[in-house]
Order: sequence, then C-alpha cells, then structure tokens
Amino acid sequence: MAKKVIRSTAPIYAIGVTWLAWGIFLPLYEPIHYAAAAAASAVVFLAARKIWPDRQINTPEPEPEQKQAEAKAYNWSSKGGQTQQEQPAREQQTRQTAPETDPEVAALLAERDRAVGEMRRLSDSIADKKISDQIDHLEQVTGKILDHVAQNPAKLPQIRRFLNYYLPTTLKLLNAYDRMDAAGVSGANIDGTKGRVEDIMDTIVKAFDQQLDGLFGDEALDISTDITVLEQMLAREGLGGMQMPGN
Repeated sequence: MAKKVIRSTAPIYAIGVTWLAWGIFLPLYEPIHYAAAAAASAVVFLAARKIWPDRQINTPEPEPEQKQAEAKAYNWSSKGGQTQQEQPAREQQTRQTAPETDPEVAALLAERDRAVGEMRRLSDSIADKKISDQIDHLEQVTGKILDHVAQNPAKLPQIRRFLNYYLPTTLKLLNAYDRMDAAGVSGANIDGTKGRVEDIMDTIVKAFDQQLDGLFGDEALDISTDITVLEQMLAREGLGGMQMPGN
C-alpha cells in the first residue's frame, strides 16, 4: 500500500479571513500595521493547522503494467508523441534519410532553373517555328542533363565544358538572334547573323543530345558486360538456345 497526503486548505482560508478582518476593524496604513497583521496571520495559520491537520490515506500500489503504461504515456507526451526508446531511433532514421545539402548540386539546380527559364522565354519570343521548336528541344535536354547529374554528382566533371561554355554560349547566340529578330528590319549584319545562328542550331541540338547520351556511357557498358556474361552462362548451361563450343 502507498500513502497519499491530502493537504488541508483551511489554514489558507484562515489567513485570508485574518487579513480581511484586520483591514476592516484595525488600521492598515503603516509598515508596523502590516507587520502586526503578518504576525497574526502566522499565529492563525499554526492554529488552523492543528484544528484542520493534513490527512493521509492508503492507496494500492499500481501494477507493473500500469507503471509502464503511465511512463510510456508521459514519455509520449513529453517527446512529442515518441517514447524515450523510440526517440533516438527516429532521430537516427531521420538523419540517415535526410538528404545532404551539396553546394555544387544546389548551384547546378539553380543553373538548371535559370537556363530552362531563359530558353522558355526565348522560344515564346522568337517567331520562327523551326528555331522555336529547336529551343524547346534544347530546353528538355538541358533539364534532363542537369537533373541526371544532380542525382549523380560524381558525373559533374563530365559536363564542366557543357556548363561553362556550350550552354552559356548557346544562350548568348539565341539572345542575340532574339534581339535582332525583334528589330523588325533587314540588313547585312542582322540577316547575316541570324542566318549563321540558324545554320548552327542543328549542330547545337546534336551536341546537346550527345552530351545527354554520354552521361549513360558507364551504365551502358555495365549492362553490356552483364548481358555478355549472362549469355555465356545460359549457353554453358544449355538454357540459351545454343551450346558453347565443346559442350
């Protein structure tokens, strides 16, 4: 059995009554008056404690299961819905699944958004349908290149020249074409520059496609090797529709 103490509130009320009666019937405007009232309150409090003492009651001890349930409930509320045992495991899992912030990847994604947004603007601005369609294609391929490298940062060196020269130079040429096209006049400089940009666009499109294709070179080699080994094993076991020489 466990003992539980129930505190009596009567002494507290007695102090309140003492101060109330003192304020009504006795002076209470100088420090000595407050000191006297405090002394009287202390005497009343001690007397009330003797008249209305605290009580002790016996309560049954909680079962072990109940103690565990109470402890779990307390830990759950104090830890935001997780027990003390679950909290470290949950925090460790969060640390393992939370993506690491790589400054190079963040910069790559920012460049993707900038380049794709600029290409979309140029495609809408340029009236020539062929050039506009080619820019749409470059927009899609550029997004795929940068997304793939963001997911595979080890391939970042493969696109350094693409990032530092091919992509910005292409945007520079297309912006120049857009400005000259918007001029609305014909002349040797404007027509000649626009014609050269139009001529090189097929080459640029092909170069961007090859850049994307090159990012899958290692994977293609691995798959090709796996296929070769698989074909040899199947043939050796007589499961590939052909037999290895000597079998």
